[in-house]
Amino acid sequence: MSSSKTNVPLVTGAIFIATFMSAIEGTIVSTAMPTIVGDLSGVALMNWVFSIFLLTNAMATPIYGKLSDMFGRKRLFLFGLAIFIVGSTLSGMSNSMTELIIWRAVQGIGAGSIMPISFTIIADIYPFEKRAKVMGFNGSAWGIASIVAPLLGGFIVDQMSWHWIFFINIPVGLLAMAGIWIFLKEKPRKSTQTLDVLGSVWLSVALLALMFGFQVLGDTHINWGILLLSLLVSVLSFLGFIRQEGRVANPIIPLKLFKIRTFVTQNLVAALISGFLMGFEVYLPTWTQGLLGLPASLAGFAITPSSLMWIVGSFIAGKLLLNRSPKQIINFSLTFILVGGLAMALAPQATPFWSFFVIAAICGTGFGITITTTTVTVQNQVPKEDVGVATSLNTLSRTLGQTLMISVFGIIMNVKMASGVAAHQGTNLAMMNRLINPQTARTLSSTLLKPLRQILYSGLHWIFIVALGLVVLSYLINQLDHLNKPEA
Repeated sequence: MSSSKTNVPLVTGAIFIATFMSAIEGTIVSTAMPTIVGDLSGVALMNWVFSIFLLTNAMATPIYGKLSDMFGRKRLFLFGLAIFIVGSTLSGMSNSMTELIIWRAVQGIGAGSIMPISFTIIADIYPFEKRAKVMGFNGSAWGIASIVAPLLGGFIVDQMSWHWIFFINIPVGLLAMAGIWIFLKEKPRKSTQTLDVLGSVWLSVALLALMFGFQVLGDTHINWGILLLSLLVSVLSFLGFIRQEGRVANPIIPLKLFKIRTFVTQNLVAALISGFLMGFEVYLPTWTQGLLGLPASLAGFAITPSSLMWIVGSFIAGKLLLNRSPKQIINFSLTFILVGGLAMALAPQATPFWSFFVIAAICGTGFGITITTTTVTVQNQVPKEDVGVATSLNTLSRTLGQTLMISVFGIIMNVKMASGVAAHQGTNLAMMNRLINPQTARTLSSTLLKPLRQILYSGLHWIFIVALGLVVLSYLINQLDHLNKPEA
């Protein structure tokens, strides 16, 4: 791709718009979900509105990466955005929960292109020394989305209707498509190789079964039969995939990449830290609402400093990548996350609200350095013709880490709440649900609030201890990296 012909600033802006659209999607749907459930009468299917999006997103990500290496970034990015817009339009037109779930699956297939191909285009149009800074700028879309989404979602639901949380993606997506279509100049690619269709099928089935198993694992009442069947299908499909990839000329994921130690260690670190990130983003607001009794609008701001410092961390990563090895940088960045993780794991129940701003800022700096470094490093570890695949694998690693750990954290919370309720007479799980929502917590008597908050604190405490273990494991895995010199 020739950056001399491409309008680099405007393409970067279009990528930012697409990333922001993807980033705001999850939170804005969460904000509107109570209204959607009330309108479509589908509380039993509510979780699938989110789960199906993750499932199809993960399934599509590696396929987009390979196709973008074969046929070019531009056409695949435009195709993915078009699918996302179609899925958004049809989601907004849904008249039942089942319809909404089907069209959310389509939305997820389109969204699977946005993050990996965005990072790949950035790698194509920016030199190595500027790449991390631009990724930091692009990553700021997530921070802005975390602030804007609840406010925008609430406004749309109150002033218009929930359908518009999906329809709003149409003009935004078309604007991003126009920017890429007009300003990204790419040499036409006519690949003589054929897509490894059977490998794609094996991989898709393996990922779908694995992700579905993660969803079952996070249920309040785990269906162990379905879980074991899902894991069995996933393992057998992965074996079929590996066998297929070893015998085709143009594999969907070249197995040779897994022989590059730095490539493997960086992706594992990205997966583990993304798992830690889910514990931080989901359960820190739960703490501020359930234990401190703050309203959701204020509690959510507890993690805002992490989004802002993520950008700073990305800029730091850009500087460090010029004269430090990935191993050294990750050791440095994990120190920030370790300090933040320790603070969360050791925080007493009466920890004041302002303390979480400090913790979030420390963690955010570590997240920015770690995620940016792992992304840039895996891109730099592979031949140019495999950059798309490498980037998509990095994105997939992060998605799998998040999905697995949110299920594990859910199990920890469910177990601790069940045992806590059993040990405190006069309490039940329905009361725990009321406690977590400050609006309904007011209906609980003061005599019940103390034991209920102690139960919630115990669950959060153990979640943060397990999350801290992910950081320690990341540090140990990083020591296996043999690359001790800065990359060229």
